[in-house]
Amino acid sequence: MGNIFIELLTNTKDTLDYLMQNYGTLLYGVLFLIVFAETGFVVTPFLPGDSMLFAAGMLAATSDGVISPWLIILVCVAAGFLGNMVNYKIGSFIGPKIFEQEKIRFIKKEYLVKTHEFYEKHGALAIIIGRFLPFIRTFVPFVAGIGQMDWKKFSLYNLVGAIAWIIPFTLAGYFLGEIPFVERNFEKIMLSIIFITVLPTFVGIFNQWRNSRKTKQSLS
Repeated sequence: MGNIFIELLTNTKDTLDYLMQNYGTLLYGVLFLIVFAETGFVVTPFLPGDSMLFAAGMLAATSDGVISPWLIILVCVAAGFLGNMVNYKIGSFIGPKIFEQEKIRFIKKEYLVKTHEFYEKHGALAIIIGRFLPFIRTFVPFVAGIGQMDWKKFSLYNLVGAIAWIIPFTLAGYFLGEIPFVERNFEKIMLSIIFITVLPTFVGIFNQWRNSRKTKQSLS
């Protein structure tokens, strides 16, 4: 299973195709595990999300009915929703103790701090907006748990966010995947998707670094 995770990171489309050809509908289980792990545990923000959904939709379009895009959506929405709920519960249970530590093993504290600021700025909508930001989406439910956000309110925004995230990326792959240009340039398109979705996170980190540097210079 560990090798599958690595292959999904480096060769998403071909790995999904291999799994479908050899294990058929068990591919749904792999998709569930990947989405659940990415959204459910703060130590796995590196797992593929957007690119995997696009690739899965693309694969469904060429699978001759073996894989259904609608089942992909159903399975991944369930995985994304449940993953966030687990992450929220973990945050509400052990989050305050972890957040107080100066150094956290396996977790970069700057991710937590950045997500907390994002959450404070955008409030409940951060649950939805965060779905579209790699790394950030892994930490949003954890920070919501730390902040003791109302469980019912979190559940509602969690479900809306999962649906809003899963459906567009999956259907984009499904309807665009058979276009020759998309098929020929799949890797470049995946890199573009990753770049576009990650860019806001790095812009925010850069702005924070620049502002902190200006503050230090003004105080010196």
